[in-house]
Amino acid sequence: MARLNENFLKLKAGYLFPEIGRRVSAFVAANPDAKVIRLGIGDVTEPLPPAVTAAMHKAVDEMAERSSFRGYGPEQGYDFLRDKIAQHDYQRRGCNVQADEIFVSDGSKCDTGNILDVFDLSNTVAVQDPVYPVYVDTNVMVGRTGAADAQGRYAGLTYLPCTAENNFTPALPEQRVDLIYLCYPNNPTGAVASRETLQTWVNYARENNSLILFDAAYEAFIQDESIPRSIFEIDGAREVAIEFRSFSKNAGFTGTRCAFTVVPKDLQAQTASGETKPLHPLWNRRHCTKFNGVPYIIQRGAEAVYSTEGQQQTGDLVKFYMENAALLRAGLTAAGIEVFGGENAPYIWLKTPGGATSWDFFDRLLNDAHLVGTPGSGFGASGEGYFRLSAFNSRANVEEAVERIQRLLK
Repeated sequence: MARLNENFLKLKAGYLFPEIGRRVSAFVAANPDAKVIRLGIGDVTEPLPPAVTAAMHKAVDEMAERSSFRGYGPEQGYDFLRDKIAQHDYQRRGCNVQADEIFVSDGSKCDTGNILDVFDLSNTVAVQDPVYPVYVDTNVMVGRTGAADAQGRYAGLTYLPCTAENNFTPALPEQRVDLIYLCYPNNPTGAVASRETLQTWVNYARENNSLILFDAAYEAFIQDESIPRSIFEIDGAREVAIEFRSFSKNAGFTGTRCAFTVVPKDLQAQTASGETKPLHPLWNRRHCTKFNGVPYIIQRGAEAVYSTEGQQQTGDLVKFYMENAALLRAGLTAAGIEVFGGENAPYIWLKTPGGATSWDFFDRLLNDAHLVGTPGSGFGASGEGYFRLSAFNSRANVEEAVERIQRLLK
């Protein structure tokens, strides 16, 4: 009989969002007439920008002609998209990132898990707490951790608490670590990192021969121009960082799937014998071996994001969701709830009222207000007593959700 990878059996209960889905499905089955508003999973609600769909339509027509048909494309992504990403997202902001350091993929979620393929299990890992669950769960799956304790913290990982008391800015690890996951703008707390904060992390990584895995999937939502949008705006980052980005939230690609990862050619890691090797060719080999590339039609749509029309339209989408976030912030504050985030990120991070646990507040919102959010404890032990609401929804739903919460807490 085939033997299991028993590391999967260490995972707590189930991935956070399927557990939410299970509870919501049970509620809907028992209350079929309830109008449930979902502000939990960070899925977009507005349609793709017209510039994107026009480009996709044109690409579909190309696929119908022998002369312009395309089969397998380059696994790393087509040059027309990689060049646009390099120029617009990096070089325009003074970052030394070249097109051949960009790897187009089907999602940052996938890449933040897949990147572990090129790192040895002996590496020590630090994660922010609360944290996007994928970072932790994929380390559990590959066998880097022990079992979880009663609070859900896994042996073998270094947790960096992010709470209101430290302004959701974690302290540097007390002991040296090899890999550091940083997410800014942060999911779930909505916090951002100043240039000084990121420089501190880059300096730590350089001094300790560590490597930063920097998730910038929400960079488009930064409203404060003093906040860096990329780790590569920071001096020395090319030597110590990999960056993950996505078209999912700014351009509505959650259902069409397109993202990218930047692996600088300067970046190196050690073999067991102490020899240094560049990571770029290793990730390239992994990418080519296990991935066939994002479809041509999708990449043409992503390229259109960088057109004049695409920039205007995606900017309008970001503005729309951030207006939703402002409505949530104002409405919750008026209801007497302590609120964080929502100013440079599409997530509202709030203290659960009355000292309720995260899951108790989830159940109360669902059962009494027919609203779905995300329990903070699902993101880690330091998320207990907090709750996340997403600004990704229609304006009417957001306004109604605010009214329901205010009525609930009167």
